[in-house]
Amino acid sequence: MSEQPVDPLARPVVTIFESYGSGASTVGPRVAEALGVRFLGQVFSSEQLEEAERAAEGGVVERILQFLGRVGVDAAAGSVTGTEERATALQDVRKVREATVDGVVVLGRNATVVLADLPNAIHVKLDGPLEQRVARAAAEAGITVAEAAKRQVREDRVRTEMSMRLHNWDPRHNDRFDLVINTGSVGLEKAVELIVRAHQILTRD
Repeated sequence: MSEQPVDPLARPVVTIFESYGSGASTVGPRVAEALGVRFLGQVFSSEQLEEAERAAEGGVVERILQFLGRVGVDAAAGSVTGTEERATALQDVRKVREATVDGVVVLGRNATVVLADLPNAIHVKLDGPLEQRVARAAAEAGITVAEAAKRQVREDRVRTEMSMRLHNWDPRHNDRFDLVINTGSVGLEKAVELIVRAHQILTRD
């Protein structure tokens, strides 16, 4: 008896967007492990964003986008500007979409909108009280709370503005997410359980 082909849409797909310090670097890999799929992390680390800002002069976000080789999107036309920039943007989108073939948990990368059309995907946002997020990030990165506080301001602003520039969406609004979790009150282990269970429920026929 021949094996039935595996439907790629049966593979679990989860996208995660986090406010800085909400624990996605812990939650994401554990969700991927629980679902038996790979984990695809952020394109840029906190350190890379820090370096980009130090190199920036004038308009910080615009300079960061240029420094990181990113691209602006014309919100009205929905088109990418520049041949090289277009190629870079399309390559990023292609990488995210190709990762879904065998199932994936994606952190950041604007996957919330890039994969919005997939019926086997759920879209999650992790958030929490500011002081708690900063303290968690400081502990995870081995930096001071003051340093983490500076990163929080930078990252929550820059990642949001890059999402708006690149894909014309604002992740501060919750309308694109199927599940929003306060990891300040829920905790990271419980957040993993909630996401796995939510995927089972929300993608059920």
